[in-house]
Amino acid sequence: DEMVTAGRLPRLLAALVDAGVSMVIAIPALIGVFRYNPTRGIGELGGSLILLSVVGYIALFIYTLMLLSREGQTIGKRTIGIRIVRTDGERASLGRLFWLRYFVPGLIGAIPYLGWIFSLANILWIFGEQRRCLHDHIADTMVVNA
Repeated sequence: DEMVTAGRLPRLLAALVDAGVSMVIAIPALIGVFRYNPTRGIGELGGSLILLSVVGYIALFIYTLMLLSREGQTIGKRTIGIRIVRTDGERASLGRLFWLRYFVPGLIGAIPYLGWIFSLANILWIFGEQRRCLHDHIADTMVVNA
């Protein structure tokens, strides 16, 4: 099969879908936090809502790892019809995806002063000829149409 590099718009849409899923899971926790009362604490309902979000994020993390491992996709990439592969077209391993594509850039992004510059460059790199972000170069991956 010929690999066709995914366009910038499908990648953006996939990221927005992933962000939307995360926001839906965060809503119970936000409600729980907003229910905080300094004299009564967070309350039983607020604590339950926060716990619901924590369980939801754990489930989302496990499901995303399964999708990445099997198909090279997040929920957003699956919805939009794109996937992550190695630059030679082979399936990218879960370790490569998790550590090199997500963890290392996240760690660099957390470094004071350097982090925001890296994070901005990471995103802007997609406007290069290959349409690959810096995290793609770090992990030797690319996003293609599924």
